[in-house]
Formats: sequence, C-alpha cells, structure tokens
Amino acid sequence: MEDKQNYQDDLHHIRDIMERSSRFLSLSGLSGVMAGSYALAGAVLAYFVIHDKYGTMSVSARWSSDFFGPPMELMLIAFVVLVLALSTGLWLSMRRARRLGVKFFGPTANRLLINLAIPLGTGGLFVAMITYQGYYGLAAPLMLIFYGLTLLNASKYTLPDIRSLGIAEIILGLLNTLYIGYGLYFWAVGFGALHIIYGLAMYQKYER
Repeated sequence: MEDKQNYQDDLHHIRDIMERSSRFLSLSGLSGVMAGSYALAGAVLAYFVIHDKYGTMSVSARWSSDFFGPPMELMLIAFVVLVLALSTGLWLSMRRARRLGVKFFGPTANRLLINLAIPLGTGGLFVAMITYQGYYGLAAPLMLIFYGLTLLNASKYTLPDIRSLGIAEIILGLLNTLYIGYGLYFWAVGFGALHIIYGLAMYQKYER
C-alpha cells in the first residue's frame, strides 16, 4: 500500500514538473484586478470627454467630421490604460515568479508572448485602420472580440482559467455589435469589470 502511495506521489510530481515546464504559471491575479481598475477609470474619463464635447448629441455622427477631437483623446486614454495595465501586470507577475522560485523569462514565456502579440497586434492594427476610415462604432466590439481571441490563443501556454475570460470577452464583443452606440459601456464591462472578477478569482484560487 505504501509503495502504491509513493508511486502516485511520483506521478503527481512528474505531472507538476511537466505542467510548469509547458505553461507560464507566474501570471498574477492581482494584475487582472489592477488592469480592470485602470480600464474602469479610463472609461469614466472617456465618458466625461464625450459628454463635455457633445453632450447628448450622437457622437458617432459627429466624429466623422471632427477626427482630431474626442477620437484622438480617447485613443490617448486607451493607450495610457494599456501601458499601465501591461507595466503593472509585468511587475506583479515578475514578483510572483520570484516568490515561486521560477524563472520569469524563458521558452514558455516567449511562446506565451508570441501567441499574445500576433492576434493582439493584428486586432490593434485593424481597429486603427477602420477608425481612420470613420467606423468608430465598431472599435469597441472589435477590441473585445480580438482580445478574447488573443486570450483563447494564449490560454494553452498559461493558466487554463484564462480561456473562460476569453470566451466571455468574445460574447460581450458580439453583443456590442447589436448596440453600437453603447460601446463605452461594453468596453467598461469587458476590460474593467470582467478583469476585476477574473483577477480576484485567480488570486483566491492560486495565490492565497
């Protein structure tokens, strides 16, 4: 009986080693909480930018003739939110890697970054191009959809729970295409609330 228990322990240890070598497990749940908080703050700021410029008028109808008004300001807000989220996520994940006693940069992290960069970069360029053409209403749903696809693509190299977040982002983006004028609210839910919920769940599951 004792030999059987030792055999099972050895198998569990081997599986654990294989899991660590094939997946990036240093992703911090708190980074999701912080990213969501930045996104919500950015959404509130964007709301006031739009309200101060146009009030209750149809924003999408006016932006096409005023490209260097709110769209550029909103792009700047989105850029700042992205930089803050990425830098905070990197710092928190590196700190967690040190606590776990594992290398942060390595083959697994490189594969994760590649699988994040390709769909995310493609989506970013596509959104920028359609925005330049004046299709501002599609920016928010497409960002959600491409981000969800990015998470799905990267989920096989990190925590499997991230797959659920990716699916939720895709569904939210598709719903947003039915309510184009409410992109800011969908953006706040997808990049803000869902990130906070996901981050708290991951922190409770893996870091407590």
